Amino acid sequence: MEQQQIQSLTITFEGHAQQTENGVEYWLARDLQHLLGYGKWDNFVSVISKAKTACEVSGHGVSDHFADVGKMIELGKGGQREIDDVMLTRYACYLIAQNGDSRKQEIAFAQTYFAMQTRKAELIEQRLLETERVQARQKLSTTEKELSNVIFEQAGGNQNFALIRSKGDTALFGRNTKAMKAQWQVPDNQPLADFAPTIILKAKDFATEITIHNARAQQMTREQQISSEHVTNNQAVRDTLLSRGIRPESLPPAEDVKKVERRLVSADKKSLKNPDTLGDQDGSDE
Repeated sequence: MEQQQIQSLTITFEGHAQQTENGVEYWLARDLQHLLGYGKWDNFVSVISKAKTACEVSGHGVSDHFADVGKMIELGKGGQREIDDVMLTRYACYLIAQNGDSRKQEIAFAQTYFAMQTRKAELIEQRLLETERVQARQKLSTTEKELSNVIFEQAGGNQNFALIRSKGDTALFGRNTKAMKAQWQVPDNQPLADFAPTIILKAKDFATEITIHNARAQQMTREQQISSEHVTNNQAVRDTLLSRGIRPESLPPAEDVKKVERRLVSADKKSLKNPDTLGDQDGSDE
């Protein structure tokens, strides 16, 4: 396929993309039918049916990617008639292309085009999730520092802060920090939180915020009081998680958050130097 034709097809495919009010990108099946070189709607419907099956097999909700809609078309003498159409996500378009006749140049192009676009969307989602986790870890560090300051200001010393934090871990996980570090294979010189999933980071942060609030509001002046408060709050957060089917100690460890942060910083630097690489990061640490 010649470069000029590739550029033309790219512009054509992108030109038919639309967006919902919520900013979700989609294509209409009637448009995609012609873009992929199908003359008859009935023939294209059979390809859509195969794509729906592939979607279901892959574990995705068919209704999340294929939405039946009606479309008004103009008839002669100013009349109109409603015909069936389907709103398709980028992933749905990819599945349709994969189930189309690859001997058609349009299909061959679409298979690569939507595969790349889908991969780019996956990378964006991965980056957002990684950024959220890094920010959650930073927030927890800030909150724990604030609790340490509260203990120092109100109890006259914070030398036992590490012990208080460990008691909170025991209440949250149902086992002590040392046991959790062994389970998650956390190096001795790193905090347990560096390997905690985002939901655990936010849970620990929430419990710590409550401890800070109550320690100030109730003017707690003894470390033992604050420690007891912290244990109670972590136990309450644990109970909430358990009631929603989440057992903190059974969750798998996440990637070392420091490694994730370095990767994000490195990707940002590469993108600043060469904007063409934006979205092309493969998730490696190199």
